[in-house]
Amino acid sequence: MTAETRLATDSAGRKEILALDGGGVRGVIAIAFLERIEQLYRERAGASAALSDRFDMIGGTSTGAIIATALSLGRSTADLRDFYFDLAPQVFRRGRVRVAFIQTLFDAESLHREIRKVVGARRLDTPDLKTALAIVAKRLDTGGAWLITNNPNARFWEDPADAGYIGNRNYLLADLVRASTAAPYYFAPQQIRIAEGAPPGLFIDGGITPHNNPALALLQLATIPAYGYNWPVGEHRLRIVSLGTGARRDTMSAAAARRMPAAGLAIQALASMVADSSNQVLTVMQMLGRSDTPWEVNSEIGDLHDVLLPDAPLFTFQRYDVRLDRAWLRDELGITVRSAQLAELGRLDAAAVLPLAYEIGQAAAEKQIRPEHLGLEPGP
Repeated sequence: MTAETRLATDSAGRKEILALDGGGVRGVIAIAFLERIEQLYRERAGASAALSDRFDMIGGTSTGAIIATALSLGRSTADLRDFYFDLAPQVFRRGRVRVAFIQTLFDAESLHREIRKVVGARRLDTPDLKTALAIVAKRLDTGGAWLITNNPNARFWEDPADAGYIGNRNYLLADLVRASTAAPYYFAPQQIRIAEGAPPGLFIDGGITPHNNPALALLQLATIPAYGYNWPVGEHRLRIVSLGTGARRDTMSAAAARRMPAAGLAIQALASMVADSSNQVLTVMQMLGRSDTPWEVNSEIGDLHDVLLPDAPLFTFQRYDVRLDRAWLRDELGITVRSAQLAELGRLDAAAVLPLAYEIGQAAAEKQIRPEHLGLEPGP
């Protein structure tokens, strides 16, 4: 089924949305969740079924944008797992001449090259995309958060008669995904030509928006009429499956703050803001949707399992994630990690902990994901 066919599907049917968080190399945790979902789906639909057959819209931020685009192109989770274990050592390799806090840590062209291995030279309007696709990026030169979609009904899809801008359909998928993954400090911004004869747009990681967890952004995209989807809401009409890459709460003592360079403190504060934004998304989604998998937001309000706003639930919301906390990993998953390993897991670029992150994701997926959450109970 093509993306346009899904757009035209009978509005009485349930729509399925898959939202994928950012998280650098920890994207492999989301892949472990996807493997479990794919397994359950194939038990119901056949061994060759792809997740692009199941979901109507797939969207992601940063590392989630890579995964979302690959899934929308029909790739299997096995392809994604192999890609991640190959990508991380290639991309997160520091050049000897790079100076921390002065230059970006990694070569953006290496990342761009690995992304092109997945998407090739395809444009956003490629018929190879089998679902609605959404990519989150931050445009620095105008200060806006971009939700970029392959919807032909989108306002900026076509080239206008006055040639005031280049229609979104013409953008290269590789450039859009690279834009969403251009984490400040780690990679240089991505430039994308927006209008002929004008300076290019300057894009950075979509995690530097409120949408590192893109679930709320995808809800907006699917339901606000101006975006061109206008899908109906309701507990039995819209399901949103949200996959995390490991939640953590960064703390810092006053003594550590005094020792840290100002640039380092700024980076630490930015990372904390991203985590706060993701937690706020989780709060809103659990107040608007019915969930079989509620997560504790904080110690004051709990997991909101008995709190819904008026007229809710507007959708079914399933959230799968792990907490990067030694006690949680031990008690919930039976996995013991050292303090040094936990610190490495908290980094976006620690390729050495990929096997451990994948092990954690597999254990969490096996425990958390149930077929009834996804409407995949065995048939009669």
